[in-house]
Amino acid sequence: MEYNGKFPDESGINIEYFMSEDGEITFSLYAPVMNTYYSDNPFTDFPEGIVVSSYTNGEKHSTLTANYAIKEDYTERMEAHGNVVIVDLVKQESILTEKIIWDKKNKRIHSDVEVTQIKSDGTRNIGDGFEADEKFTKYTIKNPRGEILAEEL
Repeated sequence: MEYNGKFPDESGINIEYFMSEDGEITFSLYAPVMNTYYSDNPFTDFPEGIVVSSYTNGEKHSTLTANYAIKEDYTERMEAHGNVVIVDLVKQESILTEKIIWDKKNKRIHSDVEVTQIKSDGTRNIGDGFEADEKFTKYTIKNPRGEILAEEL
C-alpha cells in the first residue's frame, strides 16, 4: 500500500501493541495493517482501521474504533478518521464522530467536527466537537443540543 504516492518503509499485519506504566497495561492497540514511513517527518498509518483500548487499574475502561488513523512521531499526535466510535465502558456512554485527534504530549483527545453523544439511558446529544482526557474518563461536548428526558406529570 502507498500513502500519497510513497510506499512504506515497514509494514505489518494484525498488529497488537501494548503500553504500560509501572507494570500495568494503560493502552492497547490492534490494527489489521500498520505502515511506517521514515522521512523528515516520520509517521505511521493504519489504512484498514484501529481499535484502541484504555485501561484503569488493569480493567478496560474505554475503546476507540476508526476506519483510518495516522500517528505523527514528532508531534506525538494521532488522528482517527471515518466512523470513529468511542465507548466509555464504565458509564456505558458513546461518542460518534468522523474525526478525533489524540494529543499524547498533552494527554488530551478532542474533535472539532460534529459529534453525537449517546448516554446510558439512550438519550442523544449533538455537539460541535468535544474535549476529553486521554483515557476518556472525563469529557465535555462543545455546544450540546439534543434530547432531554423528563417525567410525565
